[in-house]
Formats: sequence, structure tokens, C-alpha cells
Amino acid sequence: MSTAHEAGTQEIVIDVRTIVPRERHPLIFNTFGGLAPGQTFLLVNDHDPKPLYYQFKAEHEGAFDWTYLEAGPEVWQVRIGRTG
Repeated sequence: MSTAHEAGTQEIVIDVRTIVPRERHPLIFNTFGGLAPGQTFLLVNDHDPKPLYYQFKAEHEGAFDWTYLEAGPEVWQVRIGRTG
């Protein structure tokens, strides 16, 4: 579940399209919790994960980056990183 990202490092990829809905947010937040500052993971989804963004904002204000790499219409990819 990873792909090459930056010079020689591996990036965690979470494709939630294949994960049972009730397990998605716990997996995403556990993954985020395991990141060191400056590390990222790639979230792949079949819809805009905007509600997840608002949850990150409420729970981790100022400690995360959120960058859309692909914005639909069929696939959304967001790079989520820990800033501090």
C-alpha cells in the first residue's frame, strides 16, 4: 500500500475505495498519528473527502497539510501531512 514519493522514499497510500466505510476514518487518523513532522500519506477516494478535512481542522488545527492532487470526478487524491 505504498508508492515512490520524493527521492527514494516510500509514501503510504490509503485507498479507501476498498475499505469498509466504518473503518476508514480510524485508519486515516491512526496513520496520521503515526507520522513524524514532515511526513505525508496519500488518500485515494471516490468522492471529495471534504468532511474529513473539516474533522482534521477541528481535531488537528495547525498540525496538518491538505493538498488535492486530483479532484474528481471519479477519483480524488489528497496528500495529507503532519506539520508539527
